Amino acid sequence: MVSPGKKIDTSFQIKVFRNGKVETVRFSDLLTRRTIVSVYMRNNTPGCDRQNDSLAAHAAEFDRAGYNLVAISRDTCGSHAKYAAKKKIGYTLVSDPDDLFARATESVVEKSMYGRTFTGPARAAYLLDRDGTVLAVVPIVDTADHAAQLRTVLGLA
Repeated sequence: MVSPGKKIDTSFQIKVFRNGKVETVRFSDLLTRRTIVSVYMRNNTPGCDRQNDSLAAHAAEFDRAGYNLVAISRDTCGSHAKYAAKKKIGYTLVSDPDDLFARATESVVEKSMYGRTFTGPARAAYLLDRDGTVLAVVPIVDTADHAAQLRTVLGLA
């Protein structure tokens, strides 16, 4: 996993759902100010729902403190549109089926489910500066109180 102080490659193109529409942008285009990037596994699953509920409850606070908020999973933008409406999510949801962000942050990990081994992105959070420099990493997300973890990292707690 990438360490704070390292600059990641943000030149890759990604599909996003934001402001009610789907767009294809360079990841760097999302970094208009310091940005919180929260990686989760899948829409409409218990742990990921708790993670996003926590973020949604504090999204306005992060915005007032000067941070963009981005959540990223392998889900399609169509799935993200339905999920954002269901969960009342106003922040950017990124569709990353090829794990481009996980590769950039050196956070593709081996996982196991139902006896099957596969690789995928680590459930983690990153604080990025506008130029892609990693300012902080939350390597293990507390799905029930993810926003509190982030508030502590940002000095808002």
